[in-house]
Amino acid sequence: MEALLGQDVTGHIGSQKYLCTMYWRNGQFITDEPEKLGGKDLGPDPYTLLLSSLASCTLSTLRMYIDRKGWNISEINISLNLFQENNGELITTIAKTLTFPPTVTEEQKARLLEIAEKCPVSKLLKGTILINATKNL
Repeated sequence: MEALLGQDVTGHIGSQKYLCTMYWRNGQFITDEPEKLGGKDLGPDPYTLLLSSLASCTLSTLRMYIDRKGWNISEINISLNLFQENNGELITTIAKTLTFPPTVTEEQKARLLEIAEKCPVSKLLKGTILINATKNL
C-alpha cells in the first residue's frame, strides 16, 4: 500500500490547552478549539479542518472539470456544516450547499453536482476508513 502524501503530516502539542502545531510538507499551521470548549480560538478546530478539506477538494475538482469543458464559470461557492445524532449509533451528516452564478444552466448545475461527489476527499469520507494507531516509545 502506497502513501498518498510524500511526507507524513505531523503534529505537536505543548502545555497550552488545545493549541497544536501541525507540520506539512511545505510549512506549518496551528489548530485550536473555540473558547466555549476551553481553547483560545487561535486557529481552526478539527471539525473545521475536516470540512475545509472537503470544501477545497470539491471546489478544486469542479474547477478542473469546468476548465476541461471550457465552460465560462467564474466562481463557485460552497458552504458546509456538521450535524450529529446519537440514537445508540453515532450518525454524522455533512450538509453541503454549492452556489453557482446565475449564468450556469440547470443542466450544468446537475452535472457539476454529480462531479462534486467524485472528489477524492468525498470518496474517502464515504468509504471505509481504518485508523491504524501505533505507538513509538
